[in-house]
Amino acid sequence: MAVINVALAGRSYEVRVGGGLLANLAAECGPLLRKRRVPIVTDANVHRLWSAPVEAALREAGHEPRWLVHAPGEQAKSWQELARTVDWLLAEEVERGDHILALGGGVVGDLTGFAAAVLKRGCGFVQLPTTLLAQVDSSVGGKTAINCASGKNLVGAFHQPALVLADLDALGTLPPRQLRAGYAEVLKYGVLGDASFFAWCEENARGLLAGDRGSREYAVRVSVSEKARIVAEDERETTGARALLNLGHTFGHALEAESGFSDRLLHGEAVALGMVLAARFSARVGLMGEADAGRIARAIDAAGLPSELAALGLQAGGKRLASHMLYDKKMDAGTLPFVLLRGIGEAFLDRKVALDEVAAFLDEELQAH
Repeated sequence: MAVINVALAGRSYEVRVGGGLLANLAAECGPLLRKRRVPIVTDANVHRLWSAPVEAALREAGHEPRWLVHAPGEQAKSWQELARTVDWLLAEEVERGDHILALGGGVVGDLTGFAAAVLKRGCGFVQLPTTLLAQVDSSVGGKTAINCASGKNLVGAFHQPALVLADLDALGTLPPRQLRAGYAEVLKYGVLGDASFFAWCEENARGLLAGDRGSREYAVRVSVSEKARIVAEDERETTGARALLNLGHTFGHALEAESGFSDRLLHGEAVALGMVLAARFSARVGLMGEADAGRIARAIDAAGLPSELAALGLQAGGKRLASHMLYDKKMDAGTLPFVLLRGIGEAFLDRKVALDEVAAFLDEELQAH
């Protein structure tokens, strides 16, 4: 088992990466589970696959699991489901010193974490990420949020978990599309800051997606280590370091909004295409070479992820897509910082990008074949 420390003043916690963590859940959580009753928030798909081993592990240690099961999908990150979650936790008599278990992917983690942040002005929670995307990205760093009509993740809080248990066994139950979507966030760490890891991804993507245990363990460990380093440096995105983790997200969130935050385009798929667009836009304005932008697009396409905007078949022009970006939570004094690239492994924050230039670029990409 690999153990990565997220070093925050007074709130440091461990991310443990390995097999069998859910089967040994009570022992891994230790004193965090201080009562007999243990509240667990999950979705129907994860509950079907993992409730039995989690129940067994907790009951063997004398606990009584209590389940709140949401419908799967991005729609669970809503005001209605947040209220439902908070009301359920209150009915379960959860106290500030208790820890809620978030068992699932990024949606469950975001929703549960936000509920924990606001419940009684903040109680504890443990992230039990079951998707590759959640293991390498959303479960680490304390960003919690729900969506609203204006856009994605616009209502939320920074609220760090007490522990993250990334059980590699859970990746074996993922549908191929979900696994590929999570891989986009793995590749992101190479694109934004580590050219050698990007090269490793180019060589090992096929094995990782096919189930090679060593490749999966290495990819999760490296990704979590990089995110932990950035979060420790810039927990609340005040210096700009953490903002680099949004590579591909500004374009991607606009595509998700246009797609109605539906299964038509998964978050990881949107991030993958968003990285392609960020790279191509960077090349278009002369920041990076066309060869590097093409290499990024090929790596994403080779993983079975979307790499062409025109292929989505969106009934929208560049201006409409760019308009979604006006509601981005990173807007600052009327300007929107973009994470762009000077090359593979060389991301930076550009605060002077004009949205009309972005719209014109997107119109070109919408017409490309």
